[in-house]
Amino acid sequence: MRGLSLRSEAASLTAEPAVIEVARRPWRIAIVAGLRLAWAAAGFFLFILALQLLKVGAKGVADILEGANANGPLNLLGFGWLGSYLVMSGSPVAAIAMSLFSAEAISDSEALAMINGSRLGASFIVLFVGFLLYATRRRTADGLYIGVVALLTAFTLWLPALPLGLLALRSGCFDGIQVASPGALTSFVDVVFDPMTDRADEHLHNLLIFVMGAAGLLISFAVFDRALPDLEQPSLRVERLKDALHRPFVMFVLGLIVTAMTLSVSISLTLLIPLSLRGYVRRTGIIPYVMGANISTWVDTMLAALLLDSPRAFTIVFTQMAVGATISLLVLLLAYKPYSRLLLATAHRVMLGKREFALFLGAIFLIPVILFLI
Repeated sequence: MRGLSLRSEAASLTAEPAVIEVARRPWRIAIVAGLRLAWAAAGFFLFILALQLLKVGAKGVADILEGANANGPLNLLGFGWLGSYLVMSGSPVAAIAMSLFSAEAISDSEALAMINGSRLGASFIVLFVGFLLYATRRRTADGLYIGVVALLTAFTLWLPALPLGLLALRSGCFDGIQVASPGALTSFVDVVFDPMTDRADEHLHNLLIFVMGAAGLLISFAVFDRALPDLEQPSLRVERLKDALHRPFVMFVLGLIVTAMTLSVSISLTLLIPLSLRGYVRRTGIIPYVMGANISTWVDTMLAALLLDSPRAFTIVFTQMAVGATISLLVLLLAYKPYSRLLLATAHRVMLGKREFALFLGAIFLIPVILFLI
């Protein structure tokens, strides 16, 4: 009996920390949730402020574009493409395009071309991260391969979306879809942010204000990242869904969901590298994931259009999203196997040697430069 008593006492002592841990867990969850909410609120505040600064400073960029004789869809396509390379993200460039259009610095067709260019260059972050892994950790070139596939997917789907999007925009088939900013939101922006932007407009050069807005936009996305859970560490649920992740349609939906959660295609696409290296995602699964990610990433651009109180800007984004989604779904449902085989074969050829890879890099940088300058 004495031994049983001692064992019971020991068991109660060892169980006590676990009970305390369970008791503390709700508090920890509440604290973490509160911190994430605070980061999200701060990111949203910076996002609105950055958009308003971009709108005020848009004249400075308009002067540069005029000086460089950059006008028309092709020039703005190259401008958006190069801009997304520079900031390694498409969302800030698309938001800048909406600000330029809202300030009447560019036309609707030029805005459509610029946000299309932001899609073409957004996947460059995957190639860049893959290169860093290859150079610093002496791993295989799988990360580079994933980047090449992601870029090829964007090129082949969104370049055709530009002429079709311009046709749809000029025909007015989506003109009925215009969403104005809610009155309460407009009043909030006017009361809170107008005094700050008005003071900046009085004392600073337009181009400096625009640069401040662009920097604020990048910071706002970084702050939003702090509000998100760590998605890079695969969970038990991901382990259980490992077989499902090999199906193209499941990967397409996953790309939609993850990008809608993170509000950044750069973040969601970069997750492909650790997931692929750990065997969760096959190379064939990269393509539908990128398809889905490049569609739901327009959510934050639509939000930017609403915050700028520009119904026509919303129509532009919706047109690009609808056309791109239609092309992607048609390829996924009707021609996925030949499309994926061709894309993976091209990526394999790019990765055959340093010469082929250098030619690929040269082409993806030279083409947008030519588009911007012609």
